[in-house]
Amino acid sequence: MKRIRKATLATLAAFALVTTTLAADGPAAARKERVSFARGAMSATIQGTLKGDGDVDYLVRAAAGQTLRIEFRASHGQNNFNVLPPGSTNVAMYSSRDTGERSYEGLLPADGDYTIRVWIDRPAARRHESSKYTLTVAVSGKPLAPLSATQDAKVAGTAYHATATVPCLLPYQPGVKSCDAGVIRRGRDGTATFEAIGRDGVQRRILFVQGKPVTADAMAALTFSRRDDLTTVRIGDDERYDIPDAFLTGG
Repeated sequence: MKRIRKATLATLAAFALVTTTLAADGPAAARKERVSFARGAMSATIQGTLKGDGDVDYLVRAAAGQTLRIEFRASHGQNNFNVLPPGSTNVAMYSSRDTGERSYEGLLPADGDYTIRVWIDRPAARRHESSKYTLTVAVSGKPLAPLSATQDAKVAGTAYHATATVPCLLPYQPGVKSCDAGVIRRGRDGTATFEAIGRDGVQRRILFVQGKPVTADAMAALTFSRRDDLTTVRIGDDERYDIPDAFLTGG
């Protein structure tokens, strides 16, 4: 299964996802801050003030298999936060405005910088309204490390152990029947990160643990079914991927 198309896979992780909730409907530029934990600590608490459209991006380094927890309190009812997966600039895997919840807890599907974007709804931002907020961020759990190149050779120029084309259905793209895909294997037992690759780069990341899909970088619910050596993963009602066992295990 180690094959690669002519598409430039080396830069795929730099592109944003295209099928989940928009992070905000205003300017893309945001002030960036790195979240760091004190030695021995598993969480950090940040206090800040936001005015108008001065969004703030808090970057949190985390890995597949770890759990990200966020608690958010704000003085303004329209002060919200989103969680963006690695590489995304304007598309979120979680939005407090959409859920109505001011907290988040999720198992992470991939390695990299997750962005917590703090922002005010555009009508309030245009009125230059302000908000004081407290953001608590915690990362816990043992990372599921990728197999090294000596354990499982990589596709040249990429982080993938293999690439393939799999049957898929994508939201708002009815003509698409198959997707390029890459896999980062994290064990020999079907523990891996599956990445579907759309026309604009990485489309979806799904974490498998011992052959079972357990989380994805999406707000919509993940469900799956099995038939022979194939796992069909559905994200919401209009997204589907058919993934063979051998792609995950290398067997």
